Amino acid sequence: MGNSSSNVAILGALASNIAVAATKFIAAYFTRSSAMVSEGIHSLVDAANTLLILIGSKRSTKQPTAKHPFGYGKEIYFWTLVVSISLFAIGGGMAIYEGIEHMLHPEPLQDAFWNYIVLGFSLVFTGISWVLAFKEFSKTKGEKSLLNAITDSKDPGVFAILFEDTADLLGLVIAFIGVYLGHKLNNPYIDGASSVLIGLILAFTSFMLAYESKGLLIGESADPLMIESIRKIALQEPSVEMVKTPVTMHMGPQDIILALGVSFKKELNAESVAEAIDRIEVSIRTSYPEVKKIYIEAKSLTYFMSGNESVKL
Repeated sequence: MGNSSSNVAILGALASNIAVAATKFIAAYFTRSSAMVSEGIHSLVDAANTLLILIGSKRSTKQPTAKHPFGYGKEIYFWTLVVSISLFAIGGGMAIYEGIEHMLHPEPLQDAFWNYIVLGFSLVFTGISWVLAFKEFSKTKGEKSLLNAITDSKDPGVFAILFEDTADLLGLVIAFIGVYLGHKLNNPYIDGASSVLIGLILAFTSFMLAYESKGLLIGESADPLMIESIRKIALQEPSVEMVKTPVTMHMGPQDIILALGVSFKKELNAESVAEAIDRIEVSIRTSYPEVKKIYIEAKSLTYFMSGNESVKL
């Protein structure tokens, strides 16, 4: 990650979550609303999770070392997985516990008016954060459906915020309904039940986030259209006879490693093959600068290329 578009969504979510968490806890203190406590916990966990994603974003930009020659790009995937676990264990677990506790020991709502005010402001702030995240996500979505775009996305800094903000909005709606019905019907059990439902939404969101993070952490290939385009770029080189399907892996949202098997014309000598490989490398990097490392295996010769340097074995 570490790019400005991701950081816009992340910083917007951080500011929103901190402001909303504070107002929710204040309202919960005065009104004794279980749903409001759960919502406060939810926003607080979201703020902490956003900080974790920022940590991952920063660490993922560290330069490669002898111990980590491919860099630290996958740090962002690791910290996103940590976020999903904390969202489930802390956010969902505490919200469910608070709701059950409230149903076992019900307390009537006090002055629900303040709950409505806080929920209204929270909807505005969270809505702004969601719009920012969706706009940044839409820049890379293209013609894909929203679900396919999320599945194919390699930047958890954006889709993680989109997941959390969507869960926030659903939780706010449920909290509003729970407070309203609990107040109107004078039934504190409804308020507790809404807290449990909020916890279940958080648990489901964390599962989806963990599932996406797992795939990225294990290693996902580049977009199929990019892979086919890279193959065509290599085939445009006049000295090339055949190109195997490229093998790629995302080391980070904007950090791709490429392995390419190329068969050159038999009459070429070693120097001509090396020059052809250089031209292929330049063409690929020009079209796809996110391809940071390229390994080309030629017939009878193996070239390992990193950056602008080529080493022939």
